[in-house]
Amino acid sequence: MEKRKLSFWQIWNMSFGFLGIQFGFALQNANTSRIFDTLGADPDKIGFYWLAAPLTGLIVQPIVGYFSDRTWTRLGRRRPYFLVGAILASLALFAMPNSPSLWIAIGTLWIMDSSINISMEPFRAFVGDNLPENQRTLGFAMQSFFIGLGAVVGSALPWIFTNIFELSNTAAEGVIPDSVKWSFYVGAIVFFLAVLWTVLKSKEYSPEELQAFEDAKRATSTKDHHEKVSTQKNVTTKLQATYGGILALVGGILTYFVHQLNLKADANGETGAHKELYLLSIGLLVVGVLFLIVSQLRKNEVRNGFTVIITDLLNMPKTMKQLAYVQFFSWFALFAMWIYTTQAVTGHVFGTTDSTTKEYNDAADWVAVMFTIYNLVAAAVAFLLPALARRTSNKFTHMLALIAGGIGLISIYFLSDKVGLLLAMTGVGIAWASILSIPYAMLSGSLPAAKMGYYMGVFNFFIVIPQIVAGTVLGFIVKEWFNEQPVYALIVGGCSMIFAGILTLGVSTNKKIDINE
Repeated sequence: MEKRKLSFWQIWNMSFGFLGIQFGFALQNANTSRIFDTLGADPDKIGFYWLAAPLTGLIVQPIVGYFSDRTWTRLGRRRPYFLVGAILASLALFAMPNSPSLWIAIGTLWIMDSSINISMEPFRAFVGDNLPENQRTLGFAMQSFFIGLGAVVGSALPWIFTNIFELSNTAAEGVIPDSVKWSFYVGAIVFFLAVLWTVLKSKEYSPEELQAFEDAKRATSTKDHHEKVSTQKNVTTKLQATYGGILALVGGILTYFVHQLNLKADANGETGAHKELYLLSIGLLVVGVLFLIVSQLRKNEVRNGFTVIITDLLNMPKTMKQLAYVQFFSWFALFAMWIYTTQAVTGHVFGTTDSTTKEYNDAADWVAVMFTIYNLVAAAVAFLLPALARRTSNKFTHMLALIAGGIGLISIYFLSDKVGLLLAMTGVGIAWASILSIPYAMLSGSLPAAKMGYYMGVFNFFIVIPQIVAGTVLGFIVKEWFNEQPVYALIVGGCSMIFAGILTLGVSTNKKIDINE
């Protein structure tokens, strides 16, 4: 018993919601720093304020994945989450550019990103649920296409409203320009309608059908598949307690050093200069304590959603663990770009830092155009990268794409004109297309169907954790090492992306990516 092959247009319909999701995500990425800047954020604290986004992903994604694996309603398994997330995210998109203060904007970002994650996380599992293995790469490539297309228009909207519809891109101090406001309003509508299209036009297999597919797969599994599944071993309570003790100890030591660092800063009159570093150190401490608690619960034979979610963090298949390092350094670079490109381009390339001037807002609009270009490139090459992987390998293709992206980020330091900045984004676009598809295609075959949603959520940890690290560490690095020059954060990000490309060669999978013609 096998899943039926879907037509091109069926795959199109089930992926169309990503157009809206990425429309909203692109508006968030391209304009959040600008909104924070307008509302009076300190440049070295912007990365810390951005942490609302990845922190919500860290909490929401595995929980949504866990419960969506166990959900069945009249709308199906994943689609209820698509719809609820779309409604909440659309409301947050309307609210974000009307934030009267910096802290309200940060809170709105928290709500908006949580809602986007509720919609987005089940989409990855949706491909695994509905498509046979030989069509999954096409499914992920289709998602990448819509991600790129949605981000192209979403990123360009402020520029379009300013230069075509002649809305003002300047405003009084502390007020968001009309061009940005209307971009968010349009984004809210597009987000909801695109997700609604997928909800209404797609179908899902019932839990009983999915179980039958999994049983048939086990009965006819090849040696290669058996080897993949056998890499997923149960974690003993002793091993879990050991991990918990180590993480708690490291977190405690780091918290002490962060405390000493802040005492020194306070003595120099820099009150609270590095308090964001507590988030990273205390986070490690909390994870360690959670592992210790769950190991004791398991010893007492307690089993519930909490113990399963925490324990399966250590039960990841081998391929997933290896891809985790690749994802970490890839997304560290991307988050550095999203946080600091506006400040790097306005300050380093165009020499302006006053957010009330036309020169600053013209330069900030050009950042939106730069983001448009990298997303346009991503949409254009979405189906070309899998074709290249078919002739070489998925690892080689992903490595080349990440190196191209790293070079693009580093080159911004050496550029001084608008055209050059767009060329730099071409490399980033190639990397972005690959990041959105190839790792998921490499991963999907190693995951058990019954936990597809959960493990896709956990895999997103390696998107979220590097963002938390970037948000806590990069502000400190920019302030202490780079004399508050954000462009150096882009150089660090570029080097990180190149390193991720090299790590790709160590992922233990020999499968090539095949496109179902």
